[in-house]
Amino acid sequence: MTVAAGLGYALIALGPALSIFISVIAKKPFLILTVLSSTLLWLVSLILLSIAWRGFLPLKSTAIWPYGLLLITSVGFQEGLRVLFWKIYKRLEDMLDAFADRVSKPRLFLTDKLEIALAGGLGHGVAHAVFFCLSLLTPAFGPATFYVDRCPRIPFFLVSAVISLGFVTIHTFSMVIAFNGYAEGRRTDQIFVPIVHLVAAMVTLINIAPGGCVVGVPLLYFMATLTLLHCGKMVWRRVVENPTRHVEM
Repeated sequence: MTVAAGLGYALIALGPALSIFISVIAKKPFLILTVLSSTLLWLVSLILLSIAWRGFLPLKSTAIWPYGLLLITSVGFQEGLRVLFWKIYKRLEDMLDAFADRVSKPRLFLTDKLEIALAGGLGHGVAHAVFFCLSLLTPAFGPATFYVDRCPRIPFFLVSAVISLGFVTIHTFSMVIAFNGYAEGRRTDQIFVPIVHLVAAMVTLINIAPGGCVVGVPLLYFMATLTLLHCGKMVWRRVVENPTRHVEM
């Protein structure tokens, strides 16, 4: 039963990401490479952040502001890295388009660009789940579960998996929004992504309060739903504006 529980927690955190990978990413080797490179990049960034903060942890203060400062610096670093990731992708896109012109092949279609952004975001989400959830699940395969005083009604591993799923959703589709915002120069999309990321991160501080997970988790999923709706609206607008550029000829 504990093995089933451990696998269940892992599937809660990464099940939808696995579905996206199988249905969209696995069909194209380039997208697989994008997911792998993105996952590695974000894992390295999280490791660097943990090293930078290691000298200050554990935080002995009972105040909330040190945790808020930690989250603000972490989100800022990751958002700066997102811009760098975009610039690397843009250079690669220009190289691919130039190669397509030389061999008289069509350039990247709109759907190709959206899928690349989706793959990059999926890598970010998977890295987050591996770092903050899967790395904690080893005890879940043991003979018992684990509860914390702040959230005594829900197993710690379940809360961790559910929170990871929320962040996987936010990171995956935020990358699509961000890449589109950078490509079109839309300040709304460029600002939307870091704000959602920061708010979602700060919402997790509610879990520190007694019973806070009952409030913090729904708020996190509100941010995930907002990200999904904004991404869907953006993709629909792009497809309607470019009805012929998403079809392979």
